[in-house]
Amino acid sequence: MSGMVERGGAPVGYLSELGPVEAGAVLYLRLWNDGDAARTEVWSDFARHLGSTEGRHALGAFEELCALCARHCRRPLMRHHVTCKCLGADESCFATFIGYASEGQREDALLLAMTLVRPDIAPILAALAEDFGLALRRMTSRTPAGTPRKAGPNAPQTLH
Repeated sequence: MSGMVERGGAPVGYLSELGPVEAGAVLYLRLWNDGDAARTEVWSDFARHLGSTEGRHALGAFEELCALCARHCRRPLMRHHVTCKCLGADESCFATFIGYASEGQREDALLLAMTLVRPDIAPILAALAEDFGLALRRMTSRTPAGTPRKAGPNAPQTLH
């Protein structure tokens, strides 16, 4: 089995290819599972960008989301190191799940939730993902000057 990548850990892309909400979801997932100091960093980011009250609400949703994943995931989610530029398969699924939830695409978020956890837990996970995703959207809504915005929904989609 030497040299084989754990299921879900295989690189499928790079973090830099994700939008800010999706990249944030992956980064916070990595940090959350990297120990107490990293969890404190997550709280600091939420409080700094959202304020104490909203930050606490977002952190609560994220904390419960992670706890449900830890208890009810079909198998453990594979993560890359916090500083890794690669995006693993499980991380990609998590990022897409949070992205859909943050956009109010509840059916798509629910379908992805069912690939992660048991069907009876999926609606709870999707609701928490929406709270967390909306918080990430608020945190990343300010685009620095000179940064190109994504094309609108009616723009042609470029695949490569």
